[in-house]
Amino acid sequence: QVQLVESGGSSVETGGSLRLVCEASGATVGRHSMAWFRQLPGKEREGVAAIRISGTRIDYSDSVKGRFTISQENSKNTVLQMNNLKPEDSAMYYCAASFSLGGALLDTNTYDYWGQGTQVTVSS
Repeated sequence: QVQLVESGGSSVETGGSLRLVCEASGATVGRHSMAWFRQLPGKEREGVAAIRISGTRIDYSDSVKGRFTISQENSKNTVLQMNNLKPEDSAMYYCAASFSLGGALLDTNTYDYWGQGTQVTVSS
């Protein structure tokens, strides 16, 4: 089992920045990918950014490219640096871990474990 705990969500104004951190614990050895997704009530979960643990690939959704950066800070922490935030970035943000080599990095079906989420609110 893998436990994922997100932190760093908050309320900011348009143009502000936030740093989200996902801390992984438990049986984390063997993970191939980590990702951040976001979701609004009643909407599907959307892939935002993902990274291969090996560092060989990083993917971003078009809506955040150039503003968000995902990184593997150490063996436990996956960071999402969010700059130039917009009101449409407001959502619950979830961290996810995958032990699979296959699957699209921004597809929810690729991931085996999920955190409980951290709320990001951007006011105009």
